Amino acid sequence: MITGVKEYIEEVRSGNLNVDDFAHEVVERSKTIQKKYSPFITLVEHPTSGNGRIKGLPISVKDSICTKGIMTTAGSKILDGYVPPFDATSVSNAKRDGGMVIGKTAMDEFGFGTFSTNCAYSIPRNPHDTSRSCGGSSGGAACLTAAADFPHIAIAQSTGGSITAPAAFTGTVGITPTYGRVSRYGLIDYSNSMDKIGTIGKTVYDAALLLSSLSGYDRLDSTSAEIASEDFTAFGSIKGLRVGIPKEYFSEGVDKRVAKEVRSGIERLESLGASCEEVSLPMTDYGIASYYITAISEASTNLARYCGLRYGMQKEITGDFESYFSSIRSTGFGQEAKRRIILGTYARMAGFRDAYYIKALRIRTKIINEFAAMFKKFDVLVAPSMPIIAPTFSEIEKLSPIKAYSMDILTVPPNMAGIPHVSVPIGKVDSMPVGMQIMAAHFKESDAIRVAAAVEGAR
Repeated sequence: MITGVKEYIEEVRSGNLNVDDFAHEVVERSKTIQKKYSPFITLVEHPTSGNGRIKGLPISVKDSICTKGIMTTAGSKILDGYVPPFDATSVSNAKRDGGMVIGKTAMDEFGFGTFSTNCAYSIPRNPHDTSRSCGGSSGGAACLTAAADFPHIAIAQSTGGSITAPAAFTGTVGITPTYGRVSRYGLIDYSNSMDKIGTIGKTVYDAALLLSSLSGYDRLDSTSAEIASEDFTAFGSIKGLRVGIPKEYFSEGVDKRVAKEVRSGIERLESLGASCEEVSLPMTDYGIASYYITAISEASTNLARYCGLRYGMQKEITGDFESYFSSIRSTGFGQEAKRRIILGTYARMAGFRDAYYIKALRIRTKIINEFAAMFKKFDVLVAPSMPIIAPTFSEIEKLSPIKAYSMDILTVPPNMAGIPHVSVPIGKVDSMPVGMQIMAAHFKESDAIRVAAAVEGAR
């Protein structure tokens, strides 16, 4: 069977491939992958496709993104059985170009996690080593991309690193675009001011191809930027490109073996004509604290809507509203969701709002300004995607919440700043993938993508 996206598109255009037969084979192979690695929450038995430029290309959708007629739960039991009557704009755009939705992928509940172990339905297992995590929260998207023995690209989503982490852990390519580049209409929100829809593919070309379809202005999303899409697969040379290497991203908490692989990748960039220079981003140290206060404050507000009355889990109404509301939420939400709701509510309370939430927003502004100043001098910044290789599930069980949150130290700053970034495989440690993170200025996805393509080509 064809495995590459480019080859698939060429075969369909030439008329050498029957899309209906291909779709049936993809479903059967997906069932086998599901039994082995559990990337799906919902698998579509009879997928259909349009006639666009990627006609019949298998597309998976993270389960926090609405799909017409297909259950969408955001990985939570409180939305069990919810079937949207509409497609998210990103899904509509993929379908418009001929993409074939084959299923909804597993994720941490509402995006609350770094390892996809907080999913109420299934926990995806890393195809490189099933005792290890695929990362989160878009773990199912990366798992399927890495495991698929057929052409496939995933629609994923990131708030603080949910595309970069799973891409790095599974050896796939993850593109997190500029905030506003891809419409958020139809996305079940985690943190409105940071949520971004992006892509995960086997190659830079694959991920860039789907991003070209998803991007563009959408009047249904008030945060959508009035900037037209572009062909992100037109890579170009990196000769003369100015590359900054933030020293804080190679700090004590980063596995030295991971850092070594990324340093080797930087040497490859230099050999291709890029100029590299070490720089400092001192606000990096404040990213985790600022991110989690901001994100959980917004999340606690967003999740207040799940009260058992309008939609989502419902029961027979007994007692007063507060007892009914508490019963629904105690049953429907998982442990991590409850933790973040409580913490976020606390941070927004009168008397604490200025001390925590407002202060976190001020730090976020400083992080944004720090990146903006850096991109006046450099085209891209390059660093490790994650500080470690994919951990085992037994290692994850031993982590305290604070330790688990600290794993996002390299991914939250670019996500808070809303800048585009790409994770591309750069090497291996103990037979597990290592990712390189490439960050660029707002709406300069093409710069980050062409560096990623150069790294991929050099390998």
